[in-house]
Amino acid sequence: MKHRQKWALGLGIAGAVLGAAWLAVAWCLPTDEELAARLAAEAGKRLGVEVTIGSAHWALLPRPTVVLNDIRSRQAQPVVIGQLTAHLKARTLLDRKPVFERIEIDGAVFPGGSMRAFRGTPDASEPDAVEGVVLERFEFRNLTWVSHSGIAVIYDGEIEFDAHWRPRHAELRRPGISPPFTLTLKRDGDADRWQTRVHVGGGTAHGSVALKSAASGALHLSGRLTPLDIEVASALNAFNRRSPVGGKGSGQTVLSADGKMVGELAESLHTRTVFSVNPATILRVDLEKAISTLGTEHDGQTALQELTGQMDTQNTDKGMRVTYTGVKARAGERTATGEATLYHRQIEASGTLHLVAGGIGVPFTASGPVEKPKVSVAPGAFAAATIGKVVQPGTGADTGIIARIGATLGRIFKGGDEQQPDATAPVAAQEN
Repeated sequence: MKHRQKWALGLGIAGAVLGAAWLAVAWCLPTDEELAARLAAEAGKRLGVEVTIGSAHWALLPRPTVVLNDIRSRQAQPVVIGQLTAHLKARTLLDRKPVFERIEIDGAVFPGGSMRAFRGTPDASEPDAVEGVVLERFEFRNLTWVSHSGIAVIYDGEIEFDAHWRPRHAELRRPGISPPFTLTLKRDGDADRWQTRVHVGGGTAHGSVALKSAASGALHLSGRLTPLDIEVASALNAFNRRSPVGGKGSGQTVLSADGKMVGELAESLHTRTVFSVNPATILRVDLEKAISTLGTEHDGQTALQELTGQMDTQNTDKGMRVTYTGVKARAGERTATGEATLYHRQIEASGTLHLVAGGIGVPFTASGPVEKPKVSVAPGAFAAATIGKVVQPGTGADTGIIARIGATLGRIFKGGDEQQPDATAPVAAQEN
């Protein structure tokens, strides 16, 4: 498949209508009704999903223009385009190799799951690839992207194209968001490399991305960004998502993706960010309350003097998975380490809290909806850590004895029989 086809398919229905529109113009002056029927049939053929068009209108003067209204795919969650307007360059029609000066989309809904059903079936009889620019500018307003988990996010933006569908300049925005979110790409000459500027959460994440094409047609995207002073909760809120952590974060991000089409690149995108948030706040969970009540109460927040770790994001065909590893947090004498995974608005986390430096750790877990996770604490471990806080390490006390006393107290807290612990067994094995 040629490069132009790969990038055109990445535009979804709009890309299919591009080719269909010039075929319609080539036919002899169709009526608006005939044009709508022909374009719907051609778009369905190219996308592999039936498409309907509410109405169509075309005009040759003052310049060739095609306007389509209420474009819909026949799916359980349809892809919808309220209005699509295509402006063609008149002189290119005479050569039967039309160039679109501008395509505009106003009001659209793109469910991620439905987009996956599109498959490209280019017509082998269509004219040879145009070596120049097929589409000069693509603009979209009020375009709603719906994630696999049902989160809807509205975007505005525009793309200026070079030959082979390479963006010369592109900008993506979230309308009505404060602080604003913008993503800007600017091509370095004619190279497949773009300078990237991101403003989000009151901070920035500038860098660059590059695209490599193999002889087999495979594409590889790579890049680096430098997040700086980004308010984490505000950044996620810009995309209608709730963050478990607040505070300004900075770090280093590397990204990569592989595929044969733009859509495949998006689906395989992986990022890895080494971050620090100083100071930080764990939102919606008071760890000290959770520990002291053995997890029965945990509403509130936990202030941290510093938070560091690594965050990996992986796009999949069912949504984005976010994984935190090597997380370290400090609040006064208390320190904590752990890891967590967020997927489909659910969290699975585990960690260890140290009440004092060098003291015995308290294991804890958190799971369930991100909005209100369930926190669990091992009672015996808490008792051991509490005694360890009173009898500080380094005072001559046997921390192993402290741990065994804590395990026994844990059984009492849980209503179990008190048993003589095995002095040779590890602490974790002595708990019910």
